[in-house]
Amino acid sequence: MTQFKTLPDIPQLKDKAVLVRVDMNVPIQDGRITDTSRIDRIQPTLDYLINHGAKVVLVSHLGRPKGKADPELSLKIIADYLGVALSQAQAGDELDTAVAKLKPGQVMLLENLRFYPGEEANDPVLAKAMAKPFDIYVNDAFAVSHRAHMSVEAIAHQLPAYAGLLMEEELMALQQALTSPQHPLMAIVGGAKVSTKLQVLENLCQKVDTLVIGGAMANTFLLAQGYDVGASLVESELCETAQNILQQASCTILIPTDVTVADEVSATAKSIDKPVSEVCLPDMILDAGPETVAAIEEMLGVTKTVVINGPLGVFEIPPFDLGTVAILKTIARLTQAGHLVSVAGGGDTVAALKHAEVESDMTYISTAGGAFLEWLEGCKLPGVEALTS
Repeated sequence: MTQFKTLPDIPQLKDKAVLVRVDMNVPIQDGRITDTSRIDRIQPTLDYLINHGAKVVLVSHLGRPKGKADPELSLKIIADYLGVALSQAQAGDELDTAVAKLKPGQVMLLENLRFYPGEEANDPVLAKAMAKPFDIYVNDAFAVSHRAHMSVEAIAHQLPAYAGLLMEEELMALQQALTSPQHPLMAIVGGAKVSTKLQVLENLCQKVDTLVIGGAMANTFLLAQGYDVGASLVESELCETAQNILQQASCTILIPTDVTVADEVSATAKSIDKPVSEVCLPDMILDAGPETVAAIEEMLGVTKTVVINGPLGVFEIPPFDLGTVAILKTIARLTQAGHLVSVAGGGDTVAALKHAEVESDMTYISTAGGAFLEWLEGCKLPGVEALTS
């Protein structure tokens, strides 16, 4: 596990100017933040710095402005939510002056980092200019730490660099789940396409004891085994890849033995449970069937650690949510009973947890999407690696 310094390792915070990279790339609709969870989870780090008398400047991105100022992607709404000042100060004299005016315990938020062309280019010149008025850099944005961007990677080499409390929490939870887990270890991987999670599957099948493959990606594995998948979403060009994963895996791989099908994706469609051997046109596989769910639940009963990334079906549209909800409720019950360590991550996964009303019952829910996936792939994350150099 990568070793890094955390906030308690900072020898002196009072009167120090601290630049904090956070992830406040939140959904905004009609001028309103529709989900504040990413902002709320940086509060412990913010409180720690304020209480220790630091002068705090927060930086984040929002959306994809492509290096140009875009009023639609201003962080003003986020500054208002936090109750802090939004500064338009640019790296250089403007920023130096703005930071010099801060008093201990004060917080300022800079405008969208991606308004700078050098942010996504990981520009070392911009990093040096941005770092000049600061004493310390804190990365509390695990969710963007898979990107070698200026505010994530280059600037960490310009200042004494530390992990924020959320970053520390994320990394400790991930270490517990996959780097040094309690066995038996299960991974549940769902979603639409094998192609987007190919490296995840290849990495996990060499590390876990049981790999559950669900969602539409399971259709490709069924097709690779010679089953008819009817009109289901499938990547037929990846059948050979799926076969290789099945043959080379050093773990038990569980794919559906029965499925829930319908002839259209709608809440009014008539759903039928079928063995996978009976699927044919015009069937569309939209969920794992009850036999498959029961098999997963049986395996969970002897599992000590589970990592979840992706749903088992089209959970957004009942009744095709039954498999996903059943499994998540079982995981929640076992977690709360102390039998299971459960770590979940990814946008669809978090949405499914909310849908199943078990969001507060997991051991840990990662704020990250892409970074969580790259971690599952076994990749080194630039933002994490930069904290150790």
